[in-house]
Amino acid sequence: MTTQLLVRIDSDIKNKLNLVARREGKTSSDVVRELVSDYINERDMSAYIEDLWQRISKQFKQHGITEKDIKKAIKDVRRANK
Repeated sequence: MTTQLLVRIDSDIKNKLNLVARREGKTSSDVVRELVSDYINERDMSAYIEDLWQRISKQFKQHGITEKDIKKAIKDVRRANK
């Protein structure tokens, strides 16, 4: 389901936005949706953490580190900190 968002901007900026969007084969609404989505993704901590886990996982796989290795390391650290 979609909904509307009313945003007030300077008319010159709106005209430039429409021009640039048309050059890219998009509507101004398409561009604004992309910008809002990018804004949220850049600031959403859960998205950041998910991306971080993806990158860490990739590094682990490249170095042959398995889930079993990670669990053992956590267990060892917890044991050492008691």
